[in-house]
Amino acid sequence: MFLIRDVMLVDGSGTEPRRADVRIEGDRIAEISAANSTGERDANALPETVVEGRGLALSPGFIDIHAHSDLALVADKQHVAKISQGVTTEVVGQDGIGYAPITDEWLPTIRSQIAGWNGHSELPIDWRSLSSYLEVLAKGTATNVAVLVPQGNLRMFTVGYEDRPASSREISQMKGLLTDSLDAGAVGMSSGLTYAPGMFADTGELIELCKVVALHGGYYAPHTRSYGGGALGAYAEAIEIAKRSGCALHLTHATLNFTSNRGKAAEFLEMVDRARSDGVSLSLDTYPYLPGATTLAALLPSWLAAGGPDAMLLKLRKVLEERDVSIDHDSVRARLLESLNLTGSDGFHGELANWSAIQISGVSNPALASLVGRTIDEVATEEGEDPVDTVCRILIEDEMATGILMHVGNEENVQAIMRHPSHCGGSDGILTGNRPHPRAWGTFPRYLSHYVRDLGVLGLAECVRHLTYNPAKRLGLHDRGLVREGYFADLVLFNPDLVRDEATFENPRQPATGIEAVFVNGELAWWDGKRTPSVSGQVLGGRF
Repeated sequence: MFLIRDVMLVDGSGTEPRRADVRIEGDRIAEISAANSTGERDANALPETVVEGRGLALSPGFIDIHAHSDLALVADKQHVAKISQGVTTEVVGQDGIGYAPITDEWLPTIRSQIAGWNGHSELPIDWRSLSSYLEVLAKGTATNVAVLVPQGNLRMFTVGYEDRPASSREISQMKGLLTDSLDAGAVGMSSGLTYAPGMFADTGELIELCKVVALHGGYYAPHTRSYGGGALGAYAEAIEIAKRSGCALHLTHATLNFTSNRGKAAEFLEMVDRARSDGVSLSLDTYPYLPGATTLAALLPSWLAAGGPDAMLLKLRKVLEERDVSIDHDSVRARLLESLNLTGSDGFHGELANWSAIQISGVSNPALASLVGRTIDEVATEEGEDPVDTVCRILIEDEMATGILMHVGNEENVQAIMRHPSHCGGSDGILTGNRPHPRAWGTFPRYLSHYVRDLGVLGLAECVRHLTYNPAKRLGLHDRGLVREGYFADLVLFNPDLVRDEATFENPRQPATGIEAVFVNGELAWWDGKRTPSVSGQVLGGRF
């Protein structure tokens, strides 16, 4: 039982803040009244804790609609990275490859391929279906959680890592697996169309899967085929899939990176608005930083990824073997050099490789720890080798687990896209690695400080709407995302004048300042700069 008294209420609707008293009873918001007008309570009522809100703002809890906390929510009940910045709900299963559903056969492959996202986790993965994964989450998590079905998993289980169209029988099998997961409580499907094996799916295959998602009232969240020179075409494909399937569409980390896209935000947003006018239910998210983050292996061309991680490692060794011998045009080394340096790797978003923009952020092999924070170009120069050889050598020695930062963003595009009325906040935060991207700890305070208070790109009330109500609407949550009587008490109390992200690229694991209190389903999860023992998150979707 809490009474938050005389607070500036930023309720998530986008309307101007107002002074109010807010009372929490159980897991719900019980009463909202004018500031200092809360009447005397019944003498038999349970005692309540009074929180003085003068000088502070109260908003709905922030919803991280693009999170990579799939294993962290199970392994780390404190989950300070997200709770400390005011996140009360996360959506996992992103980018088309994940841990549910999973099979005994493919679990080692999944662990290897996304070790750069989650590390070589020793966490026992004793679930197999998405339903059983949700059961594990339902035992208690720091934040509320919703789950997407990774399309790459579906293709892996039926087609493997073959670069070919799926047969009608295989598509039918994928649709059955997808149906089972959606029936269990998944809120939609993600895809990673620059990651094997999901990248080998053609448009028709994705349309057929999205028809199933549409029947279940879910949404499609694609990591599209390019964020570089082919970005607008990749977004056009995603919109076409939504139109032809009738499925709602959410464009994850909707960025336009690299020099080739500078100034193209207006063209992209015109495409978005046209689709919305044509009846497509379309939303998007961004993170408030210029650099992106992924795995080093993801930058290499798709033909190297065909066959899976083990096959890729064999090809990388072949590249190094061919370094000191005469090679023909069709050799692995020649094809790789041509793709990266002359034609543009699809893994590099169709752009020519710029290794001076690729900075190593995490390794699993302790012998490589000295590489963290350095660019591929810097390492190659020191070793006196071609950057391609540096990349191959690191991936082999690190068993594909190397994480990277990509310094390729355009500030004008970032600001233009975050102003769009359908925009949501998503951290895309990777929690593991030696020096992960600071967005894992700082995304939501950075919106409130840098882009609201410092630059005025968004007003406070509008920004809070983007971080709360907009994603709640996409997720179909009818009792979260706003501060309303009867809604779940997912709330953040913060100082609008002082809130600021403290996580940096040099020191990324730093809690924000100015986040005073965080409530998850009515329980206090963060108070006075400290995490409480509360683990009150709920699974959103299905029977949970």
